[in-house]
Amino acid sequence: MFKNKYLIYSTLALGVMLQSCKNDSTETENKYPTAHRGTVADQYFGTMIEDPYRWLEYEESEDVKKWVVAENEVTQNYLKTISFRDKLSSRLKEIWNYPRQGAPYREGENYFFSKNDGLQNQSVMYMQKGLAGTPKVLLDPNTLSTDGTTSLSNSSFSKDGKLMAYGISKAGSDWNEFYVMNVETGKKMADELKWIKFSGADWQGNGFYYTKYPQPKNDKDAGQNINPKIYFHEIGKPQAEDKVIFDYQQDPMMGLGTTVSEDEKHLLVYLTKGATDNSAIHYKNLSKPESAITPLIPGFDNYFGFIDNDGETLIFITDKGAAKRRIVKIDPKKPDEKNWRVIVPEGEGTIQGASLLGDELFVTFMLDAKHQVKVYSLKTGAFVYDVALPGLGSVGGFGGHREDTVTFFSFTSFVQPTTIYKYNINSRTAEVYWKAQVKFPFENYETKQVFFTSKDGTKIPMFLTHKKGMALDGNNPTYLYGYGGFNISVLPSFNASILPFLEAGGIYASVNLRGGGEYGDAWHKAGMLEKKQNVFDDFIGAAEYLIKEQYTSSGRLAISGRSNGGLLVGACMTQRPDLYKVALPGVGVLDMLRFHKFTIGHAWVPEYGSSEANKAQFDNLYRYSPYHNLKKGTKYPATLVTTADHDDRVVPYHSFKFAAQLQHSQAGDAPVMIRIETSAGHGAGKSTTKVIEEWADIWAFTFHNLGMKY
Repeated sequence: MFKNKYLIYSTLALGVMLQSCKNDSTETENKYPTAHRGTVADQYFGTMIEDPYRWLEYEESEDVKKWVVAENEVTQNYLKTISFRDKLSSRLKEIWNYPRQGAPYREGENYFFSKNDGLQNQSVMYMQKGLAGTPKVLLDPNTLSTDGTTSLSNSSFSKDGKLMAYGISKAGSDWNEFYVMNVETGKKMADELKWIKFSGADWQGNGFYYTKYPQPKNDKDAGQNINPKIYFHEIGKPQAEDKVIFDYQQDPMMGLGTTVSEDEKHLLVYLTKGATDNSAIHYKNLSKPESAITPLIPGFDNYFGFIDNDGETLIFITDKGAAKRRIVKIDPKKPDEKNWRVIVPEGEGTIQGASLLGDELFVTFMLDAKHQVKVYSLKTGAFVYDVALPGLGSVGGFGGHREDTVTFFSFTSFVQPTTIYKYNINSRTAEVYWKAQVKFPFENYETKQVFFTSKDGTKIPMFLTHKKGMALDGNNPTYLYGYGGFNISVLPSFNASILPFLEAGGIYASVNLRGGGEYGDAWHKAGMLEKKQNVFDDFIGAAEYLIKEQYTSSGRLAISGRSNGGLLVGACMTQRPDLYKVALPGVGVLDMLRFHKFTIGHAWVPEYGSSEANKAQFDNLYRYSPYHNLKKGTKYPATLVTTADHDDRVVPYHSFKFAAQLQHSQAGDAPVMIRIETSAGHGAGKSTTKVIEEWADIWAFTFHNLGMKY
């Protein structure tokens, strides 16, 4: 079994000094802040594992704070030497300075939508009376902080649309504070709820359900993320009087969430083990207030996404009995699978979402990592028609209430900024409602999809975006992006930050790795737990394909990913350091032996496994853990690690320890830098200013080390 055995614990009073790392072939020196390498070691199933940078886990220590300041200084001094960094920053500001808008949705008599004029740090929420009304500001998050780092994390409305519950996040934290606003007056009410994380507000009558964690007693306690409970908040009452609706004491690490049907007659309580789509579901008939919350769907092996109710029956998307998912009706009085009624059977594409409008289901499918939308009859399950889409890309929306005759959807692709379409359900016609105007000649660029063969013979799709007529001479700078985990699909979408790289002659390659959800449950399972190496093999295979087909070469290739994608980059650069010129691991999970000990890391155990569970899982994690597989004397790619001080999802120590070990190990002259953002978190809600600053630094580093000019 696992034993935590410290051999010698070196003092935390380590200090920060500069260490010269001279490469083997030139007189160039990169000086990095470093400190004494500790002698901490842990024993896992008879194997002793050294952890020389354990002290960097203590973010609040003065030594770590000094190290962070010193690392940022070295990184910024390096970036300042790149002559075109300011030009990149100016171009990014120019590109980003265009109005962006979300699809409108109706609540009561009003329509609501978000809009950003261009360089506003946070998008503003607007409302208008009907579609012909004049928009007015309902909530402007830019007024909630002086530096633009407080964001609107979610919002939901009472059934009559007169009250809005909304959450705010400060400095990118996953912790939320909930408030309530009177929509007509725009006045914030007295309601104030704290210690909320990973929760929405699901209305019923004069209140809503939400998930709250215990108030932490100290900073260490705040990082535990255990023992959540479902509460009901009645409008106008203090949070201290909120009633506990559901508490799963059998497992303090169980994730909890709620959904209420549109008619407010059905409450679903979701129980999740880890950061997975799979869940067990408990149920309460809200039309019978005294009824208990009882199990509806047992087990944690399958996905059940609630669409809405149809009278007394509940409509779900599920992969139970259908790897690419199907849509079924379940009677809560007879929930056994033998009693389910199939509305939309499993098909060629993977069902990603569905909405109920009138008596029709608008179903979004993924087929080879791009979207299709098909409409089915709720009563008969018969296919009715296809919704025509503008091209190869991804869609969102088709939301609304069952009685609506108009809905909205958005369409985007790598070379098409988000366009909002107004869709008339009765006439089955779409018209452009709003279109982004970006200062970029998109007509000169193209996207194509290719397929390559991974190490074990699996066909993997990849999208390539570049200038039309590009010569395949093996010399094109290429930015390869991937994720590959948690059933998350990476689909074609517009990212303004990529445009400077494209106009400088680069290729943007987005690969759909196993571990994602592009081809359903089997695709996901082929890239998790003991099969995680498949994900890295797929990504390495993508790089080898791009080189073999003369798109690029190892000396012109950069790899990038964030979070689980940061793990991807870390693993691939340690397994094949020769294959890439630049590596960009962002907010990555990089210490696979201790990730589960911090904040919500325990929720990732179903995806990765645990070093403490058994020897097989330890062996698998240790085999690819980026931090533990850095080898001194190896020539690694030029690397820019990025993280943020308020990331309470993938805590910064992952990046700290990895960067320190990489700087210690690097044998070549390629720089190893870490950029540590302040007043930012894992990524959600990051201000426009900080986004532009980060991308200017990423591109300056990447362009410079790929030999590009701007």
